[in-house]
Amino acid sequence: MTADTRRGIMLVVSSPSGAGKTTLTRTLLAQEKNISLSISVTTRARRPSEIDGVHYHFISMPEFAAMCAAGGLLEWAEVHGNRYGTPREPVEAALEAGHDMLFDIDWQGTRQLYATMRPDIVSVFVLPPSAAELKSRLERRAEDSAETIARRLRNAIEEIAHWNEYDHVLVNDDLDRSFAALRRILADGRRRSEQRADMNAFVAGLLAELREIAA
Repeated sequence: MTADTRRGIMLVVSSPSGAGKTTLTRTLLAQEKNISLSISVTTRARRPSEIDGVHYHFISMPEFAAMCAAGGLLEWAEVHGNRYGTPREPVEAALEAGHDMLFDIDWQGTRQLYATMRPDIVSVFVLPPSAAELKSRLERRAEDSAETIARRLRNAIEEIAHWNEYDHVLVNDDLDRSFAALRRILADGRRRSEQRADMNAFVAGLLAELREIAA
């Protein structure tokens, strides 16, 4: 990195399913040329529609274990018997070149990234405007069964409980306004939001609504 090149940032975005994170991050990737999505490695078998190196880097379990042992992963998790992780080398190279990296991960992955790369991270948690709206968005997707939707709502309770671990919090009640806020966060770099105290009552009410719906 030369003296006149800024170091890139790691933009971490998390949310419960249905809050709008995927739409926001995909739009950001399409409109911001200096940011790329971090591509995870996984031991899961490649699906017919997936491209190696685009959706994931598909590797064997021994290769994954070797990367872990060598410190080659910034974070990893096991889901349904398959392992997923973030390779260290491409992230370090991108940041050194002044390129920003986007991470679409949950609070557990975010904690692991904090442990290794906290000074480089700007983190954002995306909240739905209400429990009823979150449920409605999940139903409108028409992708999941009623049982799966109920499970996602229960999972949202635990996920939202970690909102205060993030630098910024967005209430996605309007997609255009939320996207504009996300772009500002990226442009500002490492600035932490100062308007956090105002969120406590809102989040408490949101969690209470979710517990009632998910009961």
